[in-house]
Amino acid sequence: MSDTQPQPIDLLIEARWIVPVEPHAVVLEDHAVAVTGDRIVAVLPIAAARATYAPRETVRLPEHALIPGLVNAHTHNPMTLLRGLADDLPLMVWLQQHIWPAEAKVIGPEFVRDGVELAVAEMLRGGTTCANENYFFPDAIGATYRKLGFRAVVGLPVIEFPTAWAKSQDEYFERASEVHDSFRGDALVSTAFAPHAPYTVSDESFARIRVLADQLDIPVHLHLHETAHEVEEEKAKSGLRPFQRLQKLGLVNDRLIAVHMTQLTDGEVAACAEAGVSVVHCPESNLKLASGFCPAEKLRKAGVNLAIGTDGCASNNDLDMFGELRTAALLAKAVANDAAAFDAASALRAATLGSAKAMGLDAKIGSIEAGKQADLAAVRLSDLETQPLYHVASQLAYAAGRHQVSDVWIAGRRKLAARELVDMDVAGILARAHAWRERIAER
Repeated sequence: MSDTQPQPIDLLIEARWIVPVEPHAVVLEDHAVAVTGDRIVAVLPIAAARATYAPRETVRLPEHALIPGLVNAHTHNPMTLLRGLADDLPLMVWLQQHIWPAEAKVIGPEFVRDGVELAVAEMLRGGTTCANENYFFPDAIGATYRKLGFRAVVGLPVIEFPTAWAKSQDEYFERASEVHDSFRGDALVSTAFAPHAPYTVSDESFARIRVLADQLDIPVHLHLHETAHEVEEEKAKSGLRPFQRLQKLGLVNDRLIAVHMTQLTDGEVAACAEAGVSVVHCPESNLKLASGFCPAEKLRKAGVNLAIGTDGCASNNDLDMFGELRTAALLAKAVANDAAAFDAASALRAATLGSAKAMGLDAKIGSIEAGKQADLAAVRLSDLETQPLYHVASQLAYAAGRHQVSDVWIAGRRKLAARELVDMDVAGILARAHAWRERIAER
């Protein structure tokens, strides 16, 4: 009989299945995750876990798959308050005639705060634990994520025209520096440069971003090759495709988070792979705005890191990463004309570890491994919509819905418990959303 005493830990989560994502395409049956503080201590069979650890709390999930928290690699989360405002319109009409005028009327710290809070509630209920944010007033955005205990990379916006956030090029960069400094060393909130797109950002600004991103060691997150019109417009203006222009400016490197990428040549795909660029696939937004198709399988086969994002609720219209990864997998098959393309395990990887890698967070999150942060989501697979169950990864990718997410942890802290949000004022969030609707609808 062993004299070894069980090791005290904070939390033991016992699950019918664990999908760690790394190793790839592995499903562990009847396993547990041991957590102390904000970190995963071990992943091991339930019987061994019970013998090894003395947890302060045990959560048993006998009908669930435990997955890494989903990572939304491209969002404009304050825009949840513009959900459904201007649907069924092409991108530039939608943006220039509807979204920008609406934003000009209401944008400010309060709009941003309330939009992010609504988004966080929605994301948690869908198993998402991290977002790559791209919007104005990043100080208010970051403060809201911090207050809510939600993990985020907050974009530092740069655009060539005055907004409520900044009036000049110098002011955009001054304020970017201030916001970056305010979150330096934060446990959950970090920053990235977020120049809007090549058609709204000058060479001079891009050159400054390149130098500062290297100095600060942060990513560069931008919309790129979203539409054929964008590419043709840039060619007419500079004689270069937007991607070529960024290459010339030295921005095509392993810091670049290139969002959409629906218009790519084979040479550009190869260049992304060689340079270590991450591509964020936003299939539902691209479909809704008729922007084109990202060649996801071609990028994956070339060795490009693929991530998945929902885009903003004004052009999607939800933050449902289960829906997004399913659409990404199905669309990739049609685009590649190959039913085996972008399989279930690859789609789940893109929505977790691939997205984390794009954001520079893959050493911390994106997979269930000892030493990583305990960002976890439990998905109940006993519902009739996911029965009978033959293959867990396939069920997660092609049948499960966000309504089956029961429990969520971020950095070891419970954020969703049996479908109930923890420490969030749902009634207040709804009341503020209704108030913004009345104000915006008056325009």
